[in-house]
Amino acid sequence: MKRKFAFGLLNVAVVASASGQGLYSVGEEAKESLPLKWVVGASAIYDDNVAPGTVDAGGNEVKESSFALNPYVGVSFVSMTPQTTWDVYARLGLIYYLDAPDSMDDLNSQSRMGVNLTHRFSERLRFSSRNFISYELEPDYSYGYASSRTIGEYFYWSTDNSIGFRWSERVATYTGLGLTGTTYPDVDDNDRFTWQVYNQFRYQFTPQTVLTADYRYSQTSASGIASDSSDQYLLGGIEHRFSPSSIGIVRAGVQFRDVDRGDNSTSPYVEAALNSQINEKFRIRSFARYGIESYDTVQSFEDSGKFYTVEYDDRETLRFGLSGDYAISPMFSLFGGLDYIPTSYRSGRVLTGGYIGSVDQDEDILNAYVGLSVKFNETLTGTMSYTYTNSSSDVYGRDYDRNRISVGVSAEF
Repeated sequence: MKRKFAFGLLNVAVVASASGQGLYSVGEEAKESLPLKWVVGASAIYDDNVAPGTVDAGGNEVKESSFALNPYVGVSFVSMTPQTTWDVYARLGLIYYLDAPDSMDDLNSQSRMGVNLTHRFSERLRFSSRNFISYELEPDYSYGYASSRTIGEYFYWSTDNSIGFRWSERVATYTGLGLTGTTYPDVDDNDRFTWQVYNQFRYQFTPQTVLTADYRYSQTSASGIASDSSDQYLLGGIEHRFSPSSIGIVRAGVQFRDVDRGDNSTSPYVEAALNSQINEKFRIRSFARYGIESYDTVQSFEDSGKFYTVEYDDRETLRFGLSGDYAISPMFSLFGGLDYIPTSYRSGRVLTGGYIGSVDQDEDILNAYVGLSVKFNETLTGTMSYTYTNSSSDVYGRDYDRNRISVGVSAEF
């Protein structure tokens, strides 16, 4: 019993402390080895607003539709021994727009790869490394950095490495270093590099519940005219396993932000996640995060036909996501979800244009999708999905609606 009790104290922390696998990632450490699996597939896509945010000389939205083809190949495997677990996956793909507007390229990458490693030196000591890299066009809101759609590909990578040590039957710590980088070749002032160190204190309150206390310190280097910044976090939290297949995590506290050429600020900070396999057919996942973000802080401001460049020291953002899937039968499955991202741009400093007045801006993004998966046999699977995106924004050129329909087929072997 003591072994299981102690192992649980560290096992939940591995995913909870890692930041490189998206905001949905909680309680998803591999449970068993899985053989090498290949996936080959392709989708046909209709997009009624392929370059959202494009405006004409009068500032009016220009909507252009296009069909696209999205071929891809993927691979994954899990190797698990009593001491070491490797979880590797990759998906290399392209998206080709048959009639792309002049503002974007016809051919773009849709590729990502991840490598996760856990090594248990002993029952008390373990090392965890979570690594992710992507080069793609569409924003994935669940990774916690994308905002509105940008015209062109972006490159994103992250690595999170930590050491967990159990000091007693009830007390453990996780200490780690995380690195994150984003590069937007076609967008000025939005590249970022962040390093973060953290320490988490863990106390096993009951066999199902762990209490946590976190301290995090990070520094962000920005490109162009955007300012560098640093952030500190003091958080208290609770992790509770409702059942072997359901876990919830909540952390809340305060964020202290210092912008090099701007103001210092203090903000509430909250992050939460829930993963639950309700029954054999139904699974849901959700996350929420609120705080001040370092991405997307330089914006254009328009007043009476004149344009100004503004940097915002206080970009308060709530990210909420919910996804689920339901197996109607062995052949048919439904899936769907939504992302909701309201953002407040505050403490703006006009960098060019000399504008005097309020430059506060707000933006709400809603992204919802629903789909059907059909398993024709042990190898072939077909999918159909519909995605709706709405951006209601005071930011110039970022107010739009978008509809996408996708039909695809894949083969696993």
